[in-house]
Amino acid sequence: MLAPEAWPEDSDFHNCIIGDSDLGPFLPPMHSLCSSSETSKGTAASNNHKEAEKRRRQRINSHLDTLRTLLPACNSKTDKASLLAKVVQQVRELKQQSSHVMQLESSFPSDTDDVIVVADFFYSNNHQSLVIKASFCCDDRADLIADLIQTLKSLRLSPLKAEMVTFGGRTRNVLILATDKIDETNEVVEFLKEELRSLVHRSSSHFGDRFKRQRRLIN
Repeated sequence: MLAPEAWPEDSDFHNCIIGDSDLGPFLPPMHSLCSSSETSKGTAASNNHKEAEKRRRQRINSHLDTLRTLLPACNSKTDKASLLAKVVQQVRELKQQSSHVMQLESSFPSDTDDVIVVADFFYSNNHQSLVIKASFCCDDRADLIADLIQTLKSLRLSPLKAEMVTFGGRTRNVLILATDKIDETNEVVEFLKEELRSLVHRSSSHFGDRFKRQRRLIN
């Protein structure tokens, strides 16, 4: 059998195995095969990274869209920076309200006068109502409840629940109130705070005058 070098240069065997100068070798060099394989792997890894990054951006945008629907005064045109600023503000307000609610749950009268009012919305049968949780602590007096009822009537607030604890001449009242004045939420809350502060102040003044009279009688 003839060695490849002995085959005629124009034979098919010579062109296939040895290679023709014009057509190039029939089989590509080994380093070309390795380079092509590495390129394919790099392309696949790059595509996988792009797909993962695309899915990550989609998840982020989906969560941002959800936040836009949950926060007031936000819509599809709200940019990310403004949206995140509103989220921070809302979280701070909720944290403050949570602290107030915890104080409301502590119904035992303290030694210091205080007034706490927290507003929230309540939905029932497609009807929205404003629910107000109010608590105040002050010196007890005989006409305190009568003044409180008059205050609630003047503000058109309907009591849903009321708790009163009296101990050692001090009293704490916790009220759950409802109103349909949704468009006047801030005004109602501020008016109620002022009226309750007035009640607390009158109770303190009444207790102070009574204490002075007792001292004069003793002397």
